[in-house]
Amino acid sequence: ATARLAAEQEVQNLSGLSPNPEKDIFVVRENRTTCLMAEFAAKFIVPYNTWASNNLVMEQADIPLSRGAEVKGKCGTNESELEISWLKQAYTLRLFFLKEGHNTSRGQEAFWRLSRVEFSFDTSERTYFKDAFEPGKRTVSSHRLSALVTPAGKSYECQAQQTISLSSGDHQKSVQLLLSEVRIQPFDITADFVFSEEHKCPVDQREQLEETLPLILGLILGLVIVITLCVYHIHHKLTANQVQIPRDRSQYKHMG
Repeated sequence: ATARLAAEQEVQNLSGLSPNPEKDIFVVRENRTTCLMAEFAAKFIVPYNTWASNNLVMEQADIPLSRGAEVKGKCGTNESELEISWLKQAYTLRLFFLKEGHNTSRGQEAFWRLSRVEFSFDTSERTYFKDAFEPGKRTVSSHRLSALVTPAGKSYECQAQQTISLSSGDHQKSVQLLLSEVRIQPFDITADFVFSEEHKCPVDQREQLEETLPLILGLILGLVIVITLCVYHIHHKLTANQVQIPRDRSQYKHMG
């Protein structure tokens, strides 16, 4: 219990280091060393019922992950967890990570992934919920999630926005978790407060290719034009130096 308390006291929120006001940096430390790091911007879109003109209508609460949140976490060899709470624990986000092996063409390789997301919220909290019908605490979670798949020893990076659906199984509309500007590493951190080499998400890789492809095509086109001009110049120079034989036979008498 003493060791667990000491580990919890070492959990740090480094949100002040992020230049983006909508993005937080979270660090979990155990035994005085960093074992999990996460940096991202997050927003939840939560549908809820409320009364309007004596009618029950559906509203939508947009809940950002506030700065200055309380951070807890657990680190393990193959399982890690990050827990973030804000507004006096009215809202709590829990991320679960799993490291496992996969058979590939190159043999057995280790990967880690985001295996589960859980979000708890209180509709009686008045900052984002206005006169909610039957207010109270709710918990929604992901189902069969396998996201942010990353080779072991690397951090996951993705600037593009990603959406994860969370539901409670009571036939209510799903809660949408919007993640962007993500950098996460839940295992194998080798330097304190420092991410390992990044593994970019497919969307970022495709966007990077789309940005560089026009430049590459422009360089190739420019090279083709230069080569064409050079060949034309050489050909023109060679043909200009050749003796021109008259095609009109009457001109042969002038040749001697």
